[in-house]
Order: sequence, then structure tokens, then C-alpha cells
Amino acid sequence: MKKLLVSIYKSSRRDEMYLYVQKQERLQKVPAPLLDMFGKEQHVMDLLLTPDRQLARAEADKVINDIETRGFYLQTPPSDPDTQH
Repeated sequence: MKKLLVSIYKSSRRDEMYLYVQKQERLQKVPAPLLDMFGKEQHVMDLLLTPDRQLARAEADKVINDIETRGFYLQTPPSDPDTQH
């Protein structure tokens, strides 16, 4: 089973926007334009992420995959409930 130690950061510019990254890499792999849009990051927590872990608005397996392939996972604010999948 995949396990990943992640740090979660909250955006100072947009409510309910979060960046998940590998703890040891911090925000190094997040592209500069995204960091500019994200604003001042606020560290929320660190956690050990496994595919079966329950997250509020994301699938843990997708978060792990995005961090491994892109270096980060961006959780955006919820959209209109009628458009949720």
C-alpha cells in the first residue's frame, strides 16, 4: 500500500483552497504562477496519507497520484452542488 507523508497548506487569497505536497519537499515543485495565485501559504497540518484514508473533499488515491506525478495536489473550493460528481 502506498503511503505518503504530506503537508497541507491553506491559501490566504481564496477560502477553502488547499495545496497538498510531500512534507520533505514542501512547496518546491509547485509552479511559480500557481504560488502567486495561491497567495501566502498557511501551514494547516501534516498527515500520513494512504489510499484508504478518508478526506473531506478529495479521494486520497488521486491526491497521492497527483503529488507523485505533478509534485502537488490543489484542492479548490467546492462548486455549485448541482455540478458535483
